[in-house]
Amino acid sequence: MVEAASNDTVTGRRNTTHTLAEIEQAIRESWSQDTADEDDGWTPDNPSRGQCDITSLVIHDLLGGELLAADVFLEGERIEGHMWNRLPSGIELDLTREQFQRGEVIGEPLARPRPAEFDPSHPRYHRYEQYLVLSGRVSARIGLDG
Repeated sequence: MVEAASNDTVTGRRNTTHTLAEIEQAIRESWSQDTADEDDGWTPDNPSRGQCDITSLVIHDLLGGELLAADVFLEGERIEGHMWNRLPSGIELDLTREQFQRGEVIGEPLARPRPAEFDPSHPRYHRYEQYLVLSGRVSARIGLDG
C-alpha cells in the first residue's frame, strides 16, 4: 500500500492508502495527446509515448525517491532521453517504458535533481504546464483534489 491522502466516499474520512495499481491506473487514464511531448509520436495505441518526464514528476510528487534519466539508443545512435523513478525502497518504477516499440535500448540511468522552479522563459516550459495538467488529473482520480 502507498500513502497518499484522499477522502473515503463512504465514511467521509481522509483515506491515505492507495495501492500502486490505483496510482498507475490514475496516471494511465490521465495521459492524452495534450500531455504528450509534442511531435513525439503519441497515438491512442501508444499512450505512454512522450509522457515519461512529466509522469516521473507526478510519481515523485506522490511517492518520493529519485528521478532517473538515461539516453535512448536505436541501432547504436542516441535518439532521445528517457526518465523514470527510483522509489525510496530502491525499486525502479517506469510506467512509460512500453513506449519504446522499435527495439530501442535504454542506457545507464543517472539520478537527476528535481528543478526547484521552472523558468517560464525556458524553451521547454510547456512541459511544466503539461505536468500541471497531468498532475491535476491524477490528483482528481485518486481523490487528492479536495
